Amino acid sequence: MYTPTLWSLRLGYSAKQAKTIEKIGLKKFLDESFATKIDSKIPDFLKDSPKTLADFKEIRKMTKDSPDKKKEMQKEKIQTSLEMKMWWINKMREDEFPLREKMTCFWHNHYVSTFQKVRVNYYIFQHNQILRENAFGNYKTLTKKIIQSNAMVRYLDNVDNRKHKLNENLSRELLELFTLGIGNYTEQDIKNGAKGLAGLGIGEENAVYRKKFEDNEPFVYLGKKGNFKVDEMIDIIFEQPNIPYLITRKILKWFIYDHPKEEMVQYYGDYFKKMNFEIKPLLTKIFTEEYTKDNAGSKIKNPLEYVLQMMHELNVQNPDGKLIATFIKDQGMNLFNQPNVKGWDGGNSWLTSQVFLQRNNIADLICNRKNLALAKKINNDSSMMEEEAMKKQNPNQQLKVKLEWNKEGDNKQIIAELKNRLLFQTDETDQQDFEKILKYDFDSKTEGSENAVLRLFNFMVKTPEFQLI
Repeated sequence: MYTPTLWSLRLGYSAKQAKTIEKIGLKKFLDESFATKIDSKIPDFLKDSPKTLADFKEIRKMTKDSPDKKKEMQKEKIQTSLEMKMWWINKMREDEFPLREKMTCFWHNHYVSTFQKVRVNYYIFQHNQILRENAFGNYKTLTKKIIQSNAMVRYLDNVDNRKHKLNENLSRELLELFTLGIGNYTEQDIKNGAKGLAGLGIGEENAVYRKKFEDNEPFVYLGKKGNFKVDEMIDIIFEQPNIPYLITRKILKWFIYDHPKEEMVQYYGDYFKKMNFEIKPLLTKIFTEEYTKDNAGSKIKNPLEYVLQMMHELNVQNPDGKLIATFIKDQGMNLFNQPNVKGWDGGNSWLTSQVFLQRNNIADLICNRKNLALAKKINNDSSMMEEEAMKKQNPNQQLKVKLEWNKEGDNKQIIAELKNRLLFQTDETDQQDFEKILKYDFDSKTEGSENAVLRLFNFMVKTPEFQLI
């Protein structure tokens, strides 16, 4: 059975919006989400980061003969990258209508471009802002903008793509991962596409063509012949019959189903094409139609959904964004640094035995009011700045935790309340386990009752059912 709590998690990162969905209805909630304002101001943590080609030229001059200066600037760059992770996590956690950030994160994992490869924080921020500004816009428009971002041309090596020395990386991923999917193009389309993208490199605010590196010979691309450049190539891609299905499948997987049925992908994909690839009507149709179905437990929570829900339920005050960023990185969800161009796999990869153990350890720590820093063991691949950020934390510092529950209820009423908030599928065996923790003679007025309910909460969040939405 559907509940506002379930959909609060699907359209955000916690049950924080459940009461709003219940009060104003899903349709109004979606309208409010689509209407959220975007702050276009460059954050303070990027104030001193290089942004223009002149800035980068000056840095090269400064560091050319100074290894110490180069090391210092590298350290600052990594620190800024961490600040950007914290900034984004706080937006996800604090926004009244977090669907825009959830959709931004979806696009972030679709049009992958990592700090580790790009190495320029401002380019990564620009990339992130393009996704945010166009999160509910038009798929074709977004594709054109993101392919011509400085982050993308650097990440997929198009800065090395030039006439007589073609690099096919961007051309390949444009077709394989970003739009059509395997089987809907030929290897020759990739080779020819690289010709159309030759010379597209770093510009001031976005990628631009360098005339001396362009290849202006006509070629055949997806059945059409001409001297095409990036915008025209994307127009041709969006004329292909199978264009709506790859992205529709990924949207269904991101929000609701780890394994969406193909007839569902076809149904919503056909509608998406009919709507000229406008994302807002597609999301509205998917969410309003799937909202009425009994589909709880069809998706494994990603690490962000898991930890931010925990933080919200326990009313953890001012959780440290850096520690959350480190936790989700250890869970395989490193913001701005996906493992490869395909992004995070999602689904079963979010619940390996190691990930499940880490989640249980975090639940124990938070429920016992212990700092997340205790859970962090510095791995060999952790950056020096992440290590330093962890060292600054006092692992013995107590978290302020306050679980809300019905103080007037008996054991079964309290169990039912927490089940409705935390779990969407349980059976009789689960109920018996819960009643062993909160026994029939439970009295909320006795000393230690708070800890007893917290033990029940801790048990519930370590069940397999809690990992699902």
